[in-house]
Amino acid sequence: MSTKNSNTGRGFTTFGLHKDVMRGVDAAGYESPRPIQAKAMPAALEGKDVLGLAQTGTGKTAAFALPVIDYCIRQRTREIRALVLAPTRELANQIAAEFKVFSQFADFNYTTIYGGVSQNNQISAIRRRPDVIVGCPGRVLDLMQQGKLKLDELDILILDEADHMFDMGFLPDIKRIMSRLPKRRQNLLFSATMPKDIRRLANEILHDPHVVELADKAPASTIDHALYSIPEGSKKALLKIIIDGDDFNSAIIFTRTKHRAKRLAQQLSKDGHRAAALQGNMSQNARDKAMRGFRDRTYDILVATDIAARGIDVNKVSHVINFDVPNTPEAYTHRIGRTGRSEMDGIAFTFVTGQDRDWLRATERMIGSKIERRHIDGFEPDAEPRSHAKASNNGRGSFGSRSRSNSSRSGGNSRGRKNGQGSGGQGNSRKGSQNRKRRYSS
Repeated sequence: MSTKNSNTGRGFTTFGLHKDVMRGVDAAGYESPRPIQAKAMPAALEGKDVLGLAQTGTGKTAAFALPVIDYCIRQRTREIRALVLAPTRELANQIAAEFKVFSQFADFNYTTIYGGVSQNNQISAIRRRPDVIVGCPGRVLDLMQQGKLKLDELDILILDEADHMFDMGFLPDIKRIMSRLPKRRQNLLFSATMPKDIRRLANEILHDPHVVELADKAPASTIDHALYSIPEGSKKALLKIIIDGDDFNSAIIFTRTKHRAKRLAQQLSKDGHRAAALQGNMSQNARDKAMRGFRDRTYDILVATDIAARGIDVNKVSHVINFDVPNTPEAYTHRIGRTGRSEMDGIAFTFVTGQDRDWLRATERMIGSKIERRHIDGFEPDAEPRSHAKASNNGRGSFGSRSRSNSSRSGGNSRGRKNGQGSGGQGNSRKGSQNRKRRYSS
């Protein structure tokens, strides 16, 4: 987010947004549109279908939230106008937080719907007829099938981080939801990557879409990323050196499994760090507490799995550390994109063992360049794949095993650049009238 000054919001005046939306833009401190916003918003405001491809952290949420709020406050209806589908509870809450900021001066209401918590409060919120529902596919479909959520008058469907929803197996639920929606509607689909499944879905639901393609498989230029090739048993010792470095401020550490994330967070806490886990077995209250603590710096380390971490958007995270490599090459860019956000600088390190060579080759082919190799004195590179017997615990090794070179701190401080657009609003009556012609898909 840009620093607020006397020119705040001036770049957004060209979109013709409602004055109450512009007040929200001003309050958010936005100065000028980011590329995805500048290219996607005019078409969205005209009612066209949009396919937006851009990396995480580039401002996609505002690119659809602002047009949706603008559309809704120009109506005089008591029906749900828009549905936003997101892959995780964390991302749904993040999207809701942006709706709250931008709509704080407007007659506008929204609610969030997702699993892991009681549906009773969500059903009560639905009965108040919010303008927008932000939810996860599973709970949305469940409430639709129960007859508690009716979207007969829906005008806009938004799929955010569509590629992640496919990764998590939501495609059948999404198709069931779409089968119950009005055929005449506007569709906005945003994704960081465009695998074949996403392209097929886009072709099915988008009608003559305005396509904005800013996604780059390579990491953002604001991220100083490199890898360390080390044995599995040396990971914890190397992690200690990095987080004890002078350039360390806060970190998201990625592990392959939920159990591993929990154990590593506990170990780091015992070592005196302010660490919390974020993984799928945690209750919603526990996950919310971990995220709040990381945002307000109660914790400076968040140890997370890929699925639990979808939607983490926290500025000024100095480091992302891949304690375990991702399951896919595509996830590499998503993970390290949790630092270096909003045009700030960040550092990302990946620990690679001999068993990760195939992943490394595939990832470097995907991003189109070699990832820089770095070395810390006392840590011998794990240059060759180990035998299956010796490597069978890869991804599940003991955190307690210590490198024989743990006492060597020479070169310990990792070099790199340090650094570093809110949930429910309420409103019922509508003001103004809708005077622009909307285009719908069939």
